[in-house]
This record gives sequence, structure tokens and C-alpha cells, in this order.
Amino acid sequence: MEKLEQVQCFGRKKNAVAVTYCKRGRGLIKINGAPIELIEPEILRFKAFEPYVDEQSKKEIKDILVRYDRTLLVADPRRCEPKKFGGRGARARFQKSYR
Repeated sequence: MEKLEQVQCFGRKKNAVAVTYCKRGRGLIKINGAPIELIEPEILRFKAFEPYVDEQSKKEIKDILVRYDRTLLVADPRRCEPKKFGGRGARARFQKSYR
């Protein structure tokens, strides 16, 4: 049986198709022909790097960051409340006159 030089893999979701070629080389990772360092948004880049990150070292880095400053890892859920009718802002109302 001959040795495979390259393996082709597919990933599908809805109408999108992702194709990857895995072969022995210099360790460059490309997504849709572009180097992984140029992929935007940044969260997608982190998601693509996940299989290459050691879980144990990832936990150690997380613990160090949490000890240093918890806000580096934990998102702040506070958001600007949308404006409603009847006033200038989210909670402020126009002044009411009874006479």
C-alpha cells in the first residue's frame, strides 16, 4: 500500500464548505488560502488555533491571568440600555404638566 503524501478534509455547515489539505511541511497554517495570522475577527483565529494549544498549559495561563487581574478573562455584561419612547433616554421621562 502506498504512503499518502497529503490528506484532504471537508467541513460543511448550511451552504458553506471548508476544505483543508494536510501534508508534511514547514508548519504553516492557512485557512481559505490565507495565513492564520491574518484571519479576522480575532475570536475566529483563537477558535482555529484551539486544536494546537496544549490544554494543560492553557489552564496554567488562565490561572496566572485570573490571579493577576480577573477582568482580563471575564467579560463585563453591562451594556447601554436602549432609549424608549416618552423621554430623552432609557429611563428619563419628559416633564409632565398637570395644569
